[in-house]
Amino acid sequence: MRWRPLRQISPHLQRAVVVAEDARFYQHEGFDWEAIVEAAERDWAAKSFEYGGSTISQQLVKNLYLSSEKSPIRKIKEALITSVMEAKLKKRRILEVYLNVVEWGEGIYGAEAAADHYFSKPAAELAPQEAAFLAAILPAPRYYQNRRSTPYLRKRIDSILQAMQKRYPETRMAMEKEIPRTIENSEGPEGVETTTTPQTP
Repeated sequence: MRWRPLRQISPHLQRAVVVAEDARFYQHEGFDWEAIVEAAERDWAAKSFEYGGSTISQQLVKNLYLSSEKSPIRKIKEALITSVMEAKLKKRRILEVYLNVVEWGEGIYGAEAAADHYFSKPAAELAPQEAAFLAAILPAPRYYQNRRSTPYLRKRIDSILQAMQKRYPETRMAMEKEIPRTIENSEGPEGVETTTTPQTP
């Protein structure tokens, strides 16, 4: 893990992760009750604890302090620690820590390591398409580490990009300025467009 302050992590990656993992991150106080209710309904139907409905704050607590076990007891502990963390830390700090410790593949922890592994560049230079790819694989990074061009993943990346463009004008403007080139001409993940920016004279 190579720690980077939030200012050294592409704003595109920050936005992509929020859009993909916790759309109401800046509005809630650690718990997205609407998402939790939806997840509970799906769990009830599936007779399992498959759907967590976890926010970025809850995921961070699980990554730092708890096991990956899916049980009511662990959820209670998670809720208590999340409440304390939300009361003590600003949202930017929570996002900064999350982006530096989250897993993006086997042995790949943090945004800097992920940007280097998948795109051979620092996290600060990630373009919108690259950020959307990294956000899309978060739910199952080890699975997608070697399956980088599945129909579902491509659809998920497109969905994240559309949400980013709708929510953040900066993303839309950045994408309009970029010159896409396909993976065959780059070292990025298979099926993911990487970008170059036109050079000014």
